[in-house]
Amino acid sequence: MIYKTDEEIFSLAKAFEERTLSKADWTHAAHLIVGLYYCYHNPPGVAKNLMSDGIYWLNDAHGTPNTETSGYHETLTLFWLKSISSFLEKNKEGKSLASLANELLAAYQDPKLPLKYYSRERLFSAEARLNYVEPDLDPFSMSMNNLVLALQNAT
Repeated sequence: MIYKTDEEIFSLAKAFEERTLSKADWTHAAHLIVGLYYCYHNPPGVAKNLMSDGIYWLNDAHGTPNTETSGYHETLTLFWLKSISSFLEKNKEGKSLASLANELLAAYQDPKLPLKYYSRERLFSAEARLNYVEPDLDPFSMSMNNLVLALQNAT
């Protein structure tokens, strides 16, 4: 999807928050754009809490259990929020939210990107789903540490 207005993003975030976003519409791109909305408007800890809680609630609304093997995934959520935060640090100045959304989707369209940093076994472990775990393939963790500490201090 190409975003033409900021209102389109606000509508997506509202549907996410109200749990009216359909399961079919809860795509990788939708995850990124809701994350962008929260990171754009909130400090990291607040953005993380809003995103995590919202995913839990939306999964519940869709009948998707949040367990060790299904639903919410802490490590992936932090990975993508850090990616979005880093993207915003470099690109936010003077751009509309819609413009940023389109650039973000172009930059992070591959949902398999975390596998550059994590082995499949580590990323899809119960531990990684329930708690943030460090990458085992690439030192992305060095840039993740600040976000993880900020998020831990915010909760």
